[in-house]
Amino acid sequence: MDFDLIVIGAGPGGYVTAIRASQLGLKTAIIEREALGGICLNWGCIPTKALLKSGEVYEQLSHLADYGIKIEGRSYDFAKVVERSRGVAKQLSSGVAFLMKKHKIEVIDGTATLQKASPAPKVVVALKAGGARTLQAKNVILATGARARTIPQIGLEPDGEFIWTYREAMVPKACPKSLLVIGSGAIGIEFASFYRALGAEVTVIEALDRILPVEDEEVSVAARKAFEKRGLKFRVGAKVTKLSKTKTGVSIALEAAGKAETLEAERAIVAVGISGNVENLGLEALGVAVDRGHVVIDTHCATNVPGLYAIGDVAGPPWLAHKASHEGVHCVEHIAGLKPNGLTAPIPGCTYAQPQVASVGLTEAAAKAAGHEVKVGRFPFRVNGKAIAAGETEGFVKTVFDAKTGALLGAHMIGGEVTEMIQGFAIAMTLEATEADLMATVFPHPTMSEAMHESVLDAFGQVLHL
Repeated sequence: MDFDLIVIGAGPGGYVTAIRASQLGLKTAIIEREALGGICLNWGCIPTKALLKSGEVYEQLSHLADYGIKIEGRSYDFAKVVERSRGVAKQLSSGVAFLMKKHKIEVIDGTATLQKASPAPKVVVALKAGGARTLQAKNVILATGARARTIPQIGLEPDGEFIWTYREAMVPKACPKSLLVIGSGAIGIEFASFYRALGAEVTVIEALDRILPVEDEEVSVAARKAFEKRGLKFRVGAKVTKLSKTKTGVSIALEAAGKAETLEAERAIVAVGISGNVENLGLEALGVAVDRGHVVIDTHCATNVPGLYAIGDVAGPPWLAHKASHEGVHCVEHIAGLKPNGLTAPIPGCTYAQPQVASVGLTEAAAKAAGHEVKVGRFPFRVNGKAIAAGETEGFVKTVFDAKTGALLGAHMIGGEVTEMIQGFAIAMTLEATEADLMATVFPHPTMSEAMHESVLDAFGQVLHL
């Protein structure tokens, strides 16, 4: 037996899993066909935040007078913006390489396929350096992630120049003057926010009737208003029937409210979801259960094939890096014979636009649909002292409680740096805190997090500053 565990894929799910396995004394190998850190560190979570920070800083320069500061003119070097983003990605990927070495995890550069064997499938690796290597382990974990979903039939497929997915959108040679973004989920909105900050005319197209459709409806409405103030345009309830290239850019044919229309721009970003990387792994021959492009797993991330597990994006939604890491740690602790808690911990979701959006748990509508009698609290940042001092008064905090038990069912935020605050509510939900626990918690003053406390108080008729 070559290893106790082989992990296929070195994204935030795979590499964290490998580290935890090493800590538990398992001889571990990790296989990666591209770069350590996967999509998240190299083409997703991290480098996009670097781009967004550049856009945020540039946009703030036009509001310096609000803070009593003067500056003459402003400009940006787009190549340097992209270069900084790539540098951040490279630094973190190198950091993962260091962690693999530190924990004595063997890194194998190549593409893996599975073959029938016992006690777990055999792993055959086509090495980057040439040749092949066949490995056997007691357990194998699939952490192969996902890629941007495309729809070639109607032209929603990148060409590397005019039509982009997130990959192409991160490294263009210049900032387009006009941009069409198809899809208003977190990926679409973040790129729309970045390019708008640098001055592009951006229109976001969404097939559903509101943007950020997985968020609470009040947050979606507030987000749209805030984004429109920044100059973003939206076409909701609009179905894309055809995306075509033109001499000067792209053309999109839409159907909305029973009418056809056409929009044109220099570039288009396709952000209509993702697809799990389940192809060319040998899953069919093994008989691995796959449902709608994702590997089916049980409560410990096990597939229907002995010794084979799957975590992260390849195992289905929510498609979030921290969910992948959480699943990986749980999975490997189960393999090691520990008794980890179930995979039911609440998973926060964040959108790093301006303003930011963050949430955890059930929306108000979902809570009611699940049969809960709810109490809902809200508190706006416009009356929060720190927010007023910082000039970040946009947005609010909303909390949803079970009226009978006082359990926190969900929390939803829009505003400055709310992605840094949502974890407070995630901890509360994980610890099964009630409204009494949250109301008795002391929040530091002055902070924007005080709005979290006030929102809880508001749900139970005790709000202090409104």
